Amino acid sequence: MPTDIPPLSYGTYFHIYNRGNNSENIFIQKRNYAYFMDLWWKHTTPVFETWAYGLLRNHFHVAGYVKNQEDLTPDLSGSGNLTGLKEPSQYFSNFFNAYSRGVNIAAQRTGALFERPFKRIPVNNEGYLMRLIVYIHQNPQKHKFVEDFRNWDYSSYHELIGNAPTRLQRDKTLQLFGSRADFIRLHQEIQPLEDFEDEE
Repeated sequence: MPTDIPPLSYGTYFHIYNRGNNSENIFIQKRNYAYFMDLWWKHTTPVFETWAYGLLRNHFHVAGYVKNQEDLTPDLSGSGNLTGLKEPSQYFSNFFNAYSRGVNIAAQRTGALFERPFKRIPVNNEGYLMRLIVYIHQNPQKHKFVEDFRNWDYSSYHELIGNAPTRLQRDKTLQLFGSRADFIRLHQEIQPLEDFEDEE
């Protein structure tokens, strides 16, 4: 692993992102977005809390928290203990492999779908985390996929301000911003961080 890619450490917030190999699309058909999220929840939930996400044709962004080891659900293998626990990055690697395999089969393509290794940046304070979440939601507008980020269907924005059941950490995310009303307001006021763009 390159030295500038930090390991995923327990008890740490991260910005996790990746893009298609050679900047190719990772979402080839509309159904791929739902397939991506289904596999995301399946593979990462044992060790990761997802606070926000954005899926954009050839790349994606996620903000979340790698759980403390003591908070992990015993029995990733039915034994009642954590002996089956893998390194956090392995859960994400399993996700990337599963999604790539499914898309390659459906699209009759071969070869790597994602760049390797996947990128991750530790998030060390609440202000940075708030700006990251705003950035993730505003990203489709920045890339001119839509004129208003609120019209993009493949991010967590509406899921976070809605009331439908979700696997997102909705309560924690809204509490970070103060309230649902503050979350909505600050998405209009906060300028996103530009230095997230170097990977795209």
